[in-house]
Amino acid sequence: MKLCRECGRSPWPFLMALFLAGFCTYITWLTLSYSQFGTVERIAGSGLVFVVVAATLWHYVLGCIRRHCRHDKGHRHSHS
Repeated sequence: MKLCRECGRSPWPFLMALFLAGFCTYITWLTLSYSQFGTVERIAGSGLVFVVVAATLWHYVLGCIRRHCRHDKGHRHSHS
């Protein structure tokens, strides 16, 4: 998804998505460390959680920014 120049400038929504993915990864790491999984399985599981959560939130942030952009009114289609 291509963003306009004004909406694409702020890194905060993307940093928040990465922070939330990191938090979910940390919770997953803690949960898996109390189970019978080895270190390799904990690393793989936590890495998978980070990738899935980060990709999902990144896509959500891009969709929200694109949907709520009001800077490029001439090139947008109105859905009503």
